[in-house]
Amino acid sequence: MADYIIKRLLQGILVVLAVSIILFAIMQMMPGDPILLICGDRVSPEIQAQVRAEWGLDQPVVVQYLNWLSHALRGDFGQSIITGQDAWTLIQSRLPYTLLLSGLALLLQYLIGVPIGLLAAYKHGSLFDRAVVWVSTMLWSVPSFWLGVILVLVFSVTLGVLPVSGFSGPASLVLPLCALVIPGLASVIRMARADAMDVLYEKMVVTAYAKGLNNRRVLLGHVLRNAMIPTTIMFFLSLPWVVGGSVVIEKIFAWPGMGQLLWSSITKQDYPMVQGIVIIIALLTVISNTIGDLLTGWLDPRIRNELRGPAA
Repeated sequence: MADYIIKRLLQGILVVLAVSIILFAIMQMMPGDPILLICGDRVSPEIQAQVRAEWGLDQPVVVQYLNWLSHALRGDFGQSIITGQDAWTLIQSRLPYTLLLSGLALLLQYLIGVPIGLLAAYKHGSLFDRAVVWVSTMLWSVPSFWLGVILVLVFSVTLGVLPVSGFSGPASLVLPLCALVIPGLASVIRMARADAMDVLYEKMVVTAYAKGLNNRRVLLGHVLRNAMIPTTIMFFLSLPWVVGGSVVIEKIFAWPGMGQLLWSSITKQDYPMVQGIVIIIALLTVISNTIGDLLTGWLDPRIRNELRGPAA
């Protein structure tokens, strides 16, 4: 097990390194010049060259990347080109808001979607099952950004019962949470239903019923445990992408999170901020994948025995 964890972590380090190289290359190829955003068009070329040298943007791209990487390994992501503030300090100030919004959204999706999917699979072919399939298909086709705009128009502009934007308390969470949870709920329901239906027809479930176990014990002890294996993997794979995918929602609701910071940093070509945020998302991806693999091994004895290796 320890060898497997080390192997996965080493693979994760290579993934983060590859992401940093690709991201650095993309930022360099973007049109425009961040120095012009700092200095403006009226500043003389001499002063622009001086500012460029101060930020190290006059050096070759490879040297710029190696300098950034050496500092990033020490936890220093540089300073924002636009504001001059420490990039990591800005990320730390925004990260709790993003984790609050994204974490609650992902948790609600699975707490609501998994039981509904399991029940729909158990009542396969019934009116309830057909309704769940129809509703989840409709929700699947709803773009989160469109839903966010509609929610603002209805509940904030027209009815005036919920805040339009920003964070001013628990009420501010309602609309952005709905915009994230409702479309994501459809995929969780469909996945949980499909996985549960696969397990329901396996021999172990038939054997459990033959032993006289009631529906509750069979569904919770056999069906849910085995159906949760792919669902668990998707939960941890979704965590970093929910953080990254909330960029548009945070922009719509002016949520003071990392997504809005990433949006503004990209539009202003703030290299250190963009690189720092994307690297944080890549690290979350690696950590989430590793935790998901370990929990999958705990849920599935076959994988757990394989990780332990052959018996002596």
